[in-house]
Amino acid sequence: MHIHKLNNVDAFIAFDCDESELDGLTTSGLVRRAKRILPGGAQDLARSQTYTYAALGMQRLGASAGINSTIIDSGTPDEAIAAFIDEVSPLVTSGAFLPDATKGVTEDDLAPLRENDPRTRIGDFANQCDAITAVAAGEAAVNGLDGITVAIESAIEANPTGADPQTLTDELTERGAQVVIAENAAANNGTGIWHAQVVFAGSKMGVVDHQVVESWIKTCDKPLALVPTGRLAFTAKALATCRKNNIAALPDFVTLCGSTIATWSDPEASEEDVKNTARQTAHALITEALTHPDGAFLASCYKAESFLKTWRTQLPFGRPLAP
Repeated sequence: MHIHKLNNVDAFIAFDCDESELDGLTTSGLVRRAKRILPGGAQDLARSQTYTYAALGMQRLGASAGINSTIIDSGTPDEAIAAFIDEVSPLVTSGAFLPDATKGVTEDDLAPLRENDPRTRIGDFANQCDAITAVAAGEAAVNGLDGITVAIESAIEANPTGADPQTLTDELTERGAQVVIAENAAANNGTGIWHAQVVFAGSKMGVVDHQVVESWIKTCDKPLALVPTGRLAFTAKALATCRKNNIAALPDFVTLCGSTIATWSDPEASEEDVKNTARQTAHALITEALTHPDGAFLASCYKAESFLKTWRTQLPFGRPLAP
């Protein structure tokens, strides 16, 4: 992992490779902006995107940028964003870093970089495809959503970090799920959202820890699956608690593969074809992973790592989980 510090703004990019390996590689990932963005979180986000690429059989790696700056009022010249755009522009042109907007950064902020970005269908459509793959993965995990009680973490509506909230709701409803918009997982130790068999959560990294899962087990008769709607939604302890209680904790790098499929899709393909490809891919990946005795998360890691071994000299250290 290499942390590249920018010179003209308090910002950095975490690349999921050594500095010496950057030449000729393509990386992409989220850009976040806040008063203080920690490199550790960016490194974890970069790793998650690396595993998405590997799960899809793409020879690309993850990266993630952080801009340490307070967000200013709309309509005021934004010096931090302007400096970031100016300095990363050569990296975008070379393909070394292709940024995606998330909390604190808008697609309009990154618009000056898009002319040289080789990808297609960036922005809202990509987020819609993340919702599609999250639902397809959840559907595979429980062998159909018709009649299943599903909770969507309410904070996703206010702060979508991956799956588009409206598309998520529409996809679930179309599949016959009984959908409720429920309390943030972090509130009241999770007791507000876990009256459902399947939970879609991921408003922030690590929003689901082992205490939240334990609360879910106490309040739901038959919890079945935890489906991330944002990167690194659950912790390692949460994963262990889910496995111990036969709950399918799905890998975020698969549930959110839709945006990656969309951005690298054939520009001549229709949006409906891209959505169908995303839906079928996520469903197939989770269906395959669930046959492994170690569970969907680890099985998906094994598959991604197997692909990484075909073109990387060594595997990255650490799997994509919140601390």
